[in-house]
Amino acid sequence: MKKDVVQLVIFRLGADLFAADVFGVERVLRYTQPNSVPGVPRWIEGVMPYRETVIPVVDMRHRIELPDAPITPDTRILVFASSGGWIGAIVDSVSEVAVLPTANMTPPPALFHGLPAQFMRGIAKVGEHVVVVLDIDRVLSSTDRLAFERIVEALEPAVRA
Repeated sequence: MKKDVVQLVIFRLGADLFAADVFGVERVLRYTQPNSVPGVPRWIEGVMPYRETVIPVVDMRHRIELPDAPITPDTRILVFASSGGWIGAIVDSVSEVAVLPTANMTPPPALFHGLPAQFMRGIAKVGEHVVVVLDIDRVLSSTDRLAFERIVEALEPAVRA
């Protein structure tokens, strides 16, 4: 793929569209209820088995401070391949994979729905829609990731059973 274009997996959270680089998306799964984990931030829904391991599952609505919404047949779990390992992310729906010129991306605003700029790669125009492009490696901070890894290690045998 040319360097002057970017491929994005576009998904919906509430009324807003978000995206992640297609190369950072390992898989799109139908929603299944994650196993809950005590003592984690509200936006971490729990853990789920994935490819002979256990991964954290983040409720992206809670992560960006949107109100709760019911699970629907369109709800999906995106499995992101981040530098720290796989992360599941609950989204309202996945709409498309778009290819667009990198010139269509602009720097992120300082804040979007409670989501700081460091979680975003930029804002893209896809057709007539504005899409927030996330930096998946920053969805979980390094501090959050370390605490969560300790919990996952303790719970992994039970979740796999």
